[in-house]
Amino acid sequence: MSLHEHPITVVAGGAGFIGAHLCRKLLDRGAHVLCIDNFDTGREVNIADLRPDGRFSVLARDISELAELPGRIVRIFNLASPASPPHYQRDPVRTLMTNVLGTGNLLALARAHGARYVQASTSEVYGDPDRHPQSEDYLGRVNCTGPRACYDEGKRAAEALCFDHVRVAGIDVRVARIFNTYGPGMRADDGRIVTTFLVQALRGEPITVFGSGEQTRSFCYVDDLVEGLVRLMEVDTAPEGPVNLGNSDERSVRELAECVIALTGSKSRLAFRPLPEDDPRCRCPDISRARTHLGWRPVVPLDDGLLRTARWLARELGAAPAARRPVDAAE
Repeated sequence: MSLHEHPITVVAGGAGFIGAHLCRKLLDRGAHVLCIDNFDTGREVNIADLRPDGRFSVLARDISELAELPGRIVRIFNLASPASPPHYQRDPVRTLMTNVLGTGNLLALARAHGARYVQASTSEVYGDPDRHPQSEDYLGRVNCTGPRACYDEGKRAAEALCFDHVRVAGIDVRVARIFNTYGPGMRADDGRIVTTFLVQALRGEPITVFGSGEQTRSFCYVDDLVEGLVRLMEVDTAPEGPVNLGNSDERSVRELAECVIALTGSKSRLAFRPLPEDDPRCRCPDISRARTHLGWRPVVPLDDGLLRTARWLARELGAAPAARRPVDAAE
């Protein structure tokens, strides 16, 4: 694809889990897409089926080192950051710099091209919340020196940069606070709760539950999340402030583990471990703003989404015999 011939939509982090799904949806809608990824946690396999499309191109680059790009860039989605604790804690300084320097570089690109910009922020900006559910006006309860701070504070700083650019330069910026998202395409070693539980169940291993398992999360299927990101980009007038994108169907960690065991037919048992530092006790979005401004809500039930994800992981792993029959039965 020539960067000079068509209006370009940039997806930074486009070879990652959510990014690849977003690239695919944008191509389905007729866009010309430039995927930028340093392939730290993004994977070539995620975008291999997109390579033959003449409207898709890839730039292997770290956004922290990104300068000007040629062509007519009209849309920028910034999803470029490790998103699971094992990955973002592996090199915390780099994680923080990706979210600060990288976001600054992409905002400068948006300013230079007059492009509309969507920043993928996170529910982690709320930290371990003392308000429930979390609405966008909640300022959060974050430990700025803890082991999760490189991601939590990196995303908070990125949001500050976004809204400073709105005030100073008048850039058209929209910020999505993404809650727990899952689906096909996640790395088996991702480290987040859905993939961890499914991989352990498919292998017949003990399912690791931290703490009592009564802490809660809300799980949004990736197709629903991507639809929300696209609507946020396309709505004519940018909402004032960030917009939560997530599923308000709140479940306990223990409930999720038991659901995974039943779904896969696994012989796994629960294994309880101490709760990690700063692990949130509850996490559930108030999505009123997304409903009002985007006409958006999740539609994929948890059981359906988990089954689709389990089938995909079973093929990735060569599922354990104990789990093979129930997962494969509906193929």
